[in-house]
Amino acid sequence: MPILEVRDVSKRFDIRHSSGQYLTFREQLLQLVSLKGSGKKEDFWALKNVSFDIQPGESVGIVGKNGAGKSTLLKILSKITPPTTGLIRSRGRIASLLEVGTGFHPELTGRENIYLNGSILGMLRSEINARFDDIVEFSGVAQFLDTPLKHYSSGMQLRLAFAVAAFLRADVLIIDEVLAVGDSEFQSKCLKKMDEISHDEERTILFVSHNLGLVTQLCSRCIWLKEGTVHRNGATETIVQEYLQSSASGTGTYVSTPEHEAHKDVCFQEIYAGTRDGRPNDIFGFDDSIHLFIRVKDRSRQKNMKIGVSLADRFGNFIFTILEHADRFRTSNADHILIRLCLPSSLIAPGAYSFRYALFIDNGKVYEVLENETPVRIVDTGSSMAAHEGVNYGSIIVHPEWDTWQ
Repeated sequence: MPILEVRDVSKRFDIRHSSGQYLTFREQLLQLVSLKGSGKKEDFWALKNVSFDIQPGESVGIVGKNGAGKSTLLKILSKITPPTTGLIRSRGRIASLLEVGTGFHPELTGRENIYLNGSILGMLRSEINARFDDIVEFSGVAQFLDTPLKHYSSGMQLRLAFAVAAFLRADVLIIDEVLAVGDSEFQSKCLKKMDEISHDEERTILFVSHNLGLVTQLCSRCIWLKEGTVHRNGATETIVQEYLQSSASGTGTYVSTPEHEAHKDVCFQEIYAGTRDGRPNDIFGFDDSIHLFIRVKDRSRQKNMKIGVSLADRFGNFIFTILEHADRFRTSNADHILIRLCLPSSLIAPGAYSFRYALFIDNGKVYEVLENETPVRIVDTGSSMAAHEGVNYGSIIVHPEWDTWQ
């Protein structure tokens, strides 16, 4: 018998379009008392007739581009928001790890939040006591256990939140990309625990991540959401390969939608690959430089925000990552950032690639992650490598200094 049954679930949001980009305080007050509302209203269906079953002990990954409905689905399954239509049947306790701090009260101490979350799951105090030491040891926050959560760093909150979700014996554990906040050592520790939860304890995991390698490693089944619907549902390796191929066959330009930006102060607005003079292009010679043009919505002007760009091969393996502070590109009073990144020629070996883009704060908030965008192809244009056709050179060609020594 399924532990989760999802039948024809849909979710509608009302989006209002104002006549102008900015409103004065007086205009906002007039809108509040106006019977006409704040402008044209549009129905946006984030999910449309989604149906699937999850069996006890399954580890299921959920993939899809930004705006596909992944986070909305998990919030509905976690009973944070109700569906507009459809039915969900769940059997057993469900614990969710959707955002840093979700389900925690900032004024309560770490100790008090552990008991609060256990109570929400319907656990007796004796059950929580039996697992309390394991939670504290795994989270590594013993020194701050009686400190209010509002004084914890984002990384500390994440460690405690994961430990609470993992050890409080929920039957279903729902995780949405939040592990991207932690350092690599903690991520490895969490993945090991998640594998133990699924295989040894036979509990159910639903996992959303833009890191397709993690999805493949952890999940035996995968659901691909596309434009709010279940596009594919099957074995993880098959779905991931189809998803990568689909992403690589796009136009090469990422453009966000008004619906995607509606409630975001920080997000990617446009990204494309091109030539030095700004002409879009997705095919480059080995001796050509690749220019990435990036436009970021930046209403919050958050200090210490970084932008990350990673290159991935056609199998989703990451080749390298570049990080830079967003402050470097900001101009006064601008609500957006314009960035041009140049990758030098004769660096990336001939083949098919795509890029991952991220906006984040170290050990803190992840604003956005885009996976498998701006696909490019590098072709050999008569370099010395052409004489050795068929040889696997890897993905990066380095040009070191050679010399003799005595």
